[in-house]
Amino acid sequence: MQILAAKYLIPVASDPMTNGAIVIDDSRIIDIGTRQKITSTYPDVSVDDHGEAAILPGFVNCHSHLEVTALRGALDTVENNFSEWLLKLTAMRASMSPEDVEVSAMAGVAEGLRAGITCFGDIGRFGRAGSEAMRKAGVRGVLFQETEFSADARSADVDLEKLLEKYYLLKQDASGLVEIGISPHSPYTVSGRLLEKLGRIAVDEFVKLSIHTAESRDEEELLQKGTGFFRSIYEKYSVEWTSPLMSSVEYLYKTGVLRSRPQLVHCVTVSDDDLGMIAESGSTVAHCPKSNAKLGHGSAPFEKMLDHGISVGFGSDSVVSNNNCDLIEEARFGALTARGRSGSARFLSAAEIIETVTLGGAKTLGLDDRIGSLEKGKQADLAVVSLTGISQQPISDVLSAILFSSSGRDVIATYIAGKAVFSNGELSTLDENELISRLQKIAESL
Repeated sequence: MQILAAKYLIPVASDPMTNGAIVIDDSRIIDIGTRQKITSTYPDVSVDDHGEAAILPGFVNCHSHLEVTALRGALDTVENNFSEWLLKLTAMRASMSPEDVEVSAMAGVAEGLRAGITCFGDIGRFGRAGSEAMRKAGVRGVLFQETEFSADARSADVDLEKLLEKYYLLKQDASGLVEIGISPHSPYTVSGRLLEKLGRIAVDEFVKLSIHTAESRDEEELLQKGTGFFRSIYEKYSVEWTSPLMSSVEYLYKTGVLRSRPQLVHCVTVSDDDLGMIAESGSTVAHCPKSNAKLGHGSAPFEKMLDHGISVGFGSDSVVSNNNCDLIEEARFGALTARGRSGSARFLSAAEIIETVTLGGAKTLGLDDRIGSLEKGKQADLAVVSLTGISQQPISDVLSAILFSSSGRDVIATYIAGKAVFSNGELSTLDENELISRLQKIAESL
């Protein structure tokens, strides 16, 4: 048993607390309250006091691509458009060896742990790399096995067989902290026949599903009009794909995918009608504001999603389209772009944003019964943010200080299931120096 204390405690499920403490027994939270109350109730338990800091639920990165961490910055010179960026990424990713992919994924996890991220919703294209990285690091998460390019309806049965083979192999390796789901890449790279099949499997077998949705104008042009860049690519390679002449969200409703209550990633170009369908279906959204901005997609209607009652979490996406895995920075950018977006209905509060980066992310992964808030019975997944910096002073409101004046570099400890995986400036489960050296060698070879 252990007690963690700090000047501020941010339960998320209730108001912030000054001079708070939390009691952990094995992997679970068994009590929470003021330091005075906790120490008097548990007089024989030692106290680990983090001082001028805030203890929060661990940050949940609900959408990432850990496998391509080694490609950070490699595509920053692509300036023409998203289509060119996507083609170059596909080519570079194909040139990575299995060992490159494994190192890349572990490096991504290490970066996240340093920034207080205790859970990932990761998209895996290359089999075990992401789940193995999370397992070795002792991090919590859901690994979504992604489809290969499967837009042609004629190959739907074969494409399904390939995906399920990988999925069931990963299920055999799943640990207590890492679950396995599936990810049809997007409405425009997966055929309608395959979407229907995957939607039924997700519902019948209770499989978690994540899909990139309404990410770009190119996608919506193809789905709604049947024209544009992706149409030219399909014609070039004789891919049989019929545009449904409706929005991406409508298409996922039509094919039955929304029945599985999937995690929809991006949702930049969604309409009010789309938001209504998302809310009614109980689907959730992974919001990746920095990636959306960097790739020129625009800004998703974040506050409208929350006002529709949709559960929203933050995702870093890949560091190829973001450059870092820092969810405090992601949350701040999300708050500012939401406030500055043309047509924004209202200002989002710091409390709403902090909830999104913790409990909201947990909800998008179906893990909110275990993580996302500091409550009795939940897993002890925590982030400790130092508030001693001059750039954070004075602290008028602790939530605003964390959101608007802090970053992942201010995290001084990260706990998962009650264990300190990052503290005193060091990771306990991964060799950071070795990972850096190997990343540099991968960059040179690429």
